[in-house]
Amino acid sequence: MSDAGILKAKILVVSTTASKDPSTDASGGILTNVFETEGAGKWKVEEVKIVGDDVLEIQRNVTAWTDGENAVNLIISTGGTGFAVSDTTPEAITPLLHKQAPGLVHGMLAASLAVTPFALMSRPVAGVRNKTIIVTLPGSPKGAKENLQSILKLLPHACSQAAGADSRALHAGGIKKLEKDAGVGGSSTKASNSHNHNHLHSHGHSHGHGHGHSHGHSMPVRHTNVSENPKSNDPSLGPSRRNRSSPYPMLSVDDALKLIEEHTPSPQVIKAKVDGGLVGSVLAEDVTATEAVPAYRASIVDGYAVIAPTDGASSKGTFPVASISHATPGEIEPLEAGQITRITTGAPLPPGANSVVMVEDTVLKTLTDDGAEEKEVEILAEDVKEGENIREIGSDIKTGEVILKKGEEISAVGGELGLLASVGRAEVSIFKKPVIGVLSTGDEIVEHSRPGGLKLGEVRDCNRPTITSAIRGWGFDVVDLGIARDKPGALEETLRDALRKVDVIITSGGVSMGELDLLKPTIERSLGGTIHFGRVSMKPGKPTTFATVPVKDNSGNRVNKVIFSLPGNPVSAVVTLHLFVLPSLHHFSGVSPAGLPRISVVLEHEFRLDPQRPEYHRAIVTMNRNGLVTASSTGGQRSSKVGSLKSANALLCMPAGKETLPHGTRVDALLMGHIRSGLTDPIPFPNPN
Repeated sequence: MSDAGILKAKILVVSTTASKDPSTDASGGILTNVFETEGAGKWKVEEVKIVGDDVLEIQRNVTAWTDGENAVNLIISTGGTGFAVSDTTPEAITPLLHKQAPGLVHGMLAASLAVTPFALMSRPVAGVRNKTIIVTLPGSPKGAKENLQSILKLLPHACSQAAGADSRALHAGGIKKLEKDAGVGGSSTKASNSHNHNHLHSHGHSHGHGHGHSHGHSMPVRHTNVSENPKSNDPSLGPSRRNRSSPYPMLSVDDALKLIEEHTPSPQVIKAKVDGGLVGSVLAEDVTATEAVPAYRASIVDGYAVIAPTDGASSKGTFPVASISHATPGEIEPLEAGQITRITTGAPLPPGANSVVMVEDTVLKTLTDDGAEEKEVEILAEDVKEGENIREIGSDIKTGEVILKKGEEISAVGGELGLLASVGRAEVSIFKKPVIGVLSTGDEIVEHSRPGGLKLGEVRDCNRPTITSAIRGWGFDVVDLGIARDKPGALEETLRDALRKVDVIITSGGVSMGELDLLKPTIERSLGGTIHFGRVSMKPGKPTTFATVPVKDNSGNRVNKVIFSLPGNPVSAVVTLHLFVLPSLHHFSGVSPAGLPRISVVLEHEFRLDPQRPEYHRAIVTMNRNGLVTASSTGGQRSSKVGSLKSANALLCMPAGKETLPHGTRVDALLMGHIRSGLTDPIPFPNPN
């Protein structure tokens, strides 16, 4: 119960038609009126929102209303509970529920059945997520109103229990008091209320018995929230008790990436030497110059340092060469009027000199007695001015100037290292790169290099070498964790050992729905980790899993380490590695923007879309001689077909749909490699369809 005894409710209207034209919706207003006029002053409807018949959109709104600190007490949805192709509300809501409420469903159906036999054509769902009651109602305004009225008086009691109210206090006084407080009668009530009475009585009795109100024996006391329950299969229960459908909500790729950014640990700042080992690191500080570059006045040409006249007199004449200045450290004699100094590029000007004349503007007049050096040189330039051909102190970099900014990456080109070295920086603060562990799982997996043929059911491990090479190519250190077998204890031991060595674990295989898919239960049940998502609406890679596991670091501080569990199919593993793991590693090491670069490309041929999920299609992106960037498929896109990765340098972001995109359509592409140069006519690629 919220402040002042008022319960918070939100209404979700599921209707593609109403989402396009809200004026067509009548259910939202009718249900709000039921709360206001028949809710005994116990309810506040905070929001009525209209969404289309889309599973992901329904789930996004429900979880946003249930999972935060300001979760509501009740969510009522209306629409999408029938048998039409587009009716998907029960399918969206059911995986989100932590507890089912079949009694509420039965009560609504019984009340509607008293009105029309067609009530049986509805598919209502009710239950609890975290501390929120969720109930789905039909889309018909009349049916929605009748269903809500049939359970409305019981919902405050249900919401109070779900919110964590003391059950002993709530049930003090017995069932009659509960009925009276709720405003429902006993046997004298009409049929619909009679049902509610029976349900409540049964519930109250079993609750009292379970807590020993009458019998005095103790029962287990729960100290954790429902939301802390693991969703994964319990391997000890055997295959007959495993989930028949995934309990993890299907997230969009964008929502999955947001969760990755939110739960990837912040980068750690360390000191590092300025040398080649910095390449690929990101600066964690602004770097300022502690000295000027150049640190002295230097010549930018080979020639002669002179004292240029400042009174307008001619600079021409023959002058004795008093000294020589090379680009080597040493003392230089001051230059006096009427003298010149031979000077090389980069060498410091002698004290007193104020200009440099290029050697091309001079003529040798006389030599020293031994003939080894110049004695006199004639200056041919008529109007030499002060400051010519001189690089002034700090003209490249001034003392205190910011030469590199926080967030800049040290590239292999060498410019950043050159800047740091030029101002004498011996070390800088950078974001520490995570160390990555790569693990394959499965009894069927064998080393790719094992000699001899394969036994029936064996598969050579191509995921581990492929993932390892990609991560090293990104500039990260990798630890090979080998192959873990499909045994809960062995997998747990492998993961625990890995968490002591690395910052991020990447596994492949073992994330689907089989009884031997043990990664999710091991992460949740054995390691105490949190699975932030376990399914993504994409092709390939739907069962991709992202989790964090709490551990203690060397200082005894509690930190989270990241586990990515990628699908076992090689293509799915590589696609999700680039799409999800790379952004996490970038967040971890301070790289921005995170993830693959996105560009617009033109399709070289037609592409058939997947009707259910967005597809990340492997493709070859080429720039032709006219500067047009085009994309061609690598061929068949089956997730187990490793050949579809050959030559691929991009993933085409294809929306879900039943149509075929024609040649010439523009789509987004995520670049995994360099764009190819199409200097010749494009090579025809097989149609992926």
